[in-house]
Amino acid sequence: MTIASWADRPIEQARLLNPAFLAALIWSCAEGYGSIDAQGIPYPLSFVTMPIVLHKSTRESLPRAISTSLPAWLGEKPQVHVRFAERATALVPLIKEGVLFGANGQMFNISSSRIVAAPRPRSMARFLRESSDEVQDCMTKAKFVGRWFASSGDYTTVMTLLGVMP
Repeated sequence: MTIASWADRPIEQARLLNPAFLAALIWSCAEGYGSIDAQGIPYPLSFVTMPIVLHKSTRESLPRAISTSLPAWLGEKPQVHVRFAERATALVPLIKEGVLFGANGQMFNISSSRIVAAPRPRSMARFLRESSDEVQDCMTKAKFVGRWFASSGDYTTVMTLLGVMP
C-alpha cells in the first residue's frame, strides 16, 4: 500500500493524521506502557492503539481504570469490533509514517521490536497547552491504553481479542 503525496491527501487527513500528531500519540502510549513494563511497548501494538484512540466513540467508551480487563470491556462494548480491523488496516501506512517521524525526532527509540519512549520532549508541554480538548483527550487516552495493554498480557493476546493479526 502506498501513501499519497501530501498535495493529494484530503485536508482532514493532513490535519488529523499527520506524522507529528501520530508520533506524539505513539510516544504517549509508549510512555504509559513503559510505566509498567520498562522494555517498551511491542511495535505491533502501536497499530491497534491508534484505531482505539483516534475513533471518538471507541475512545469515549474506554474504561476508567486499567484494572478493567480487556475481555470484560470488549464483552460490554461489542461495538468496538465493528469495522475495527478495517480502521486498523487503513491506518497502517500513516502509523508507519508516525513511527518514522517519532524515531527520527528522538521521541522514542525502537529496540528489539519494542518502542521505548524518550524522556518527555520539552515541546510537549506547549503542544498540549495549545491543543484542543479533543487532542488532549487523545493524548491522555493513548497513555491510558499503553498502561492498560501493559497490564493485559502478551501483545498477541491483545491483538487476538481485538480481531487483528500482528
